[in-house]
Amino acid sequence: MSATDGGSGARPPVGIDEFLERVRAGYARIDPQEAYEAARAGDALLVDIRYAALRERDGLVPGAVVVERNELEWRLDPQGSHRLPEATSHTLRVVVFCNEGYASSLAAHSLHQLGLHRATDLVGGFQAWKNAGLPVE
Repeated sequence: MSATDGGSGARPPVGIDEFLERVRAGYARIDPQEAYEAARAGDALLVDIRYAALRERDGLVPGAVVVERNELEWRLDPQGSHRLPEATSHTLRVVVFCNEGYASSLAAHSLHQLGLHRATDLVGGFQAWKNAGLPVE
């Protein structure tokens, strides 16, 4: 027990910025062009976790699967009864994206915890995709 953990033996609190750094150090993130090419080659499943208002405002990435963040783990777990048809293996390469690339980092980390070790997220999120001039519908 220490004074910094309140005697509980737990780790001291960490801020979200430091937590994001730790999470992102655990896997290689992907840039928009690389994600686009991987999806076109059939080597990656793009997963849009943005909420509906952002999708309606900004559009959709063609071919991306829309999965609300609160359903992500259930829909991508290859062993789950509520999985997407595409979620057939823990070797599936998943590229998760949110609006700007923050929530998607936490989502990719969660997928790693389920054994989806090829899961990653899109640096800069949907906004980076759009700014790179990649297709949006």
